[in-house]
Amino acid sequence: MKYVFAAVVLGSAVAYAQNGPQPQAVDPGGPGKVPSDAIVLFDGKDLSEWVHADGQPARWTVRDGAVICKTGTGDIRTKHKFRSAQIHVEFATPNMPEQHGQFRGNSGVYIQGRYEVQVLDSYQNPTYADGSCGALYGQHAPLVNACRPPEQWQSYDMIFHPPRCGPEGKVSQPGSLTVLQNGVLVLDRVPVAEPTGGADATSVCDPGPLRLQDHVDPHVKETPVRFRNMWYRSLE
Repeated sequence: MKYVFAAVVLGSAVAYAQNGPQPQAVDPGGPGKVPSDAIVLFDGKDLSEWVHADGQPARWTVRDGAVICKTGTGDIRTKHKFRSAQIHVEFATPNMPEQHGQFRGNSGVYIQGRYEVQVLDSYQNPTYADGSCGALYGQHAPLVNACRPPEQWQSYDMIFHPPRCGPEGKVSQPGSLTVLQNGVLVLDRVPVAEPTGGADATSVCDPGPLRLQDHVDPHVKETPVRFRNMWYRSLE
């Protein structure tokens, strides 16, 4: 592709004309600061952007800049809904040495309320591959196990494109999902077609929220997974 530039000197400034608009300037942020075009979903102070499935205010606990799952209260989801997006979530699994497999530090991040990226204490804790931390649950196992020990903060950076739908509301092309866990690529543009079990009963053609799972199991009394620094950038 050829680009043609014309430079015109105006005093000390140089104006450039080219065959396309300049990219939008975005402050990329940094430690403790999100990108300037991001939508903040949790700022460490309250859950005003989150509700339960029935629309009632989220009943999870906020403490020390993190939101903590309150077992038995149910999943929480954002009021914001999105289509294609870059999503950032940080999480820490609790130390549950008496538990094993899927019972140890289990939660999940549901993209659009439909597609679960598994949260689990998979540090020296084997389980079925497509149920490990970093998996698109039940569909795609992570490329590697990039987990840190329990109680340590970890991060997901996700690039999500939803399935494309035709005029009749049927999927014409699968979506895709890329996930970096702690900066390591664990899902590389895996196809996204069918929602995860337990997904919101809404059309995959519509935008959806970010949803955090309250994983309830009779074998486990409490699973206080923590989350913080959650935001997304629309890629529409």
